[in-house]
Amino acid sequence: MANPRPFRLRVLDGVTNCLKGITVANGFNYDLADSVFRGRLIFGDDDPVPLVAVNEAPLPASPTPSKPAAGTWTGPWELMIQGWVDDDKTNPTDPAHFLLADVRKALAIEKRDNQLQRGKGNNLFGMEGRVLDMEIGAMVVRPAEPQVNELTNFLLSVTLEISEKMDDPYA
Repeated sequence: MANPRPFRLRVLDGVTNCLKGITVANGFNYDLADSVFRGRLIFGDDDPVPLVAVNEAPLPASPTPSKPAAGTWTGPWELMIQGWVDDDKTNPTDPAHFLLADVRKALAIEKRDNQLQRGKGNNLFGMEGRVLDMEIGAMVVRPAEPQVNELTNFLLSVTLEISEKMDDPYA
């Protein structure tokens, strides 16, 4: 029987849940328990700030070779994590650096804790060995830009090495 959610969506759930663990009570600067979203690029006045969104990266200019139609494929899956925060009047991007640091720390803890548990099996984001590795990549912090983005923000590249069954995306 197939799982009720596709594998990649379950991975995104795991990443989202990891980031929702960013709370002051857990030793971070921000509380994101209710401020992490998937698949959103546009936010409005009713959305909480700070907030973080997890999205898939656009296809690269020269994509990797095509995946097999059946069987297991193992390869990179690029995500983009973006965060928005109210700016500081004197140094507008400072709060975004703190939010970015919290996100990087949460991801690094997930990877570190998983490596410490390797004797018990790989369980990155609760995927029982299907997320093989995670690379925390390039990042940038940007000030608010009128008519583009009204909030100070950051963008962080994260690459997951995943193993998925091409003929059963729910497995």
